[in-house]
Amino acid sequence: MDNMEAIIFAAGSGPKTGPDKTTAVDKNGAIKLVDAAKKKRIERFVMLSSVGSDDPEQGKEEMRHYLEAKHDADEHLKASGLTYTIVRPVALTNEQAIGKIFADEKVDHTDKSIPRADVASVLAQSVTEEKTFNKTFEIFSGTLPIKEALNNM
Repeated sequence: MDNMEAIIFAAGSGPKTGPDKTTAVDKNGAIKLVDAAKKKRIERFVMLSSVGSDDPEQGKEEMRHYLEAKHDADEHLKASGLTYTIVRPVALTNEQAIGKIFADEKVDHTDKSIPRADVASVLAQSVTEEKTFNKTFEIFSGTLPIKEALNNM
């Protein structure tokens, strides 16, 4: 982490692992990286989270452990003193990027999705887009170019 100005945490244990791996990667891995960034005085941290992690108890039973892990990591980042951005996408697809999203603090995500490539672009652009600093927001495929949607945060 020497000579870094920002960190994007986009690691995840994946859907085929058990609760132990989810805790190890999605919660503890994220928390350890936040703590290391703080120790190294890396002030900018962008976290890939998930829709539903703001209230894990409202999630589907099979998703609750994952959402709780994401929630705990998100809350740790918010309390860290780092300049953070927490991005919470809806269901991810492997479709080709379209470069257009909808972003807001809370979205109706029923039947919504977003290509992984667009999420990656949102994460990368959030590093320098000051309108996203110290904000948590949800995203799905939409009509605004990513830069414009982030600038409207």
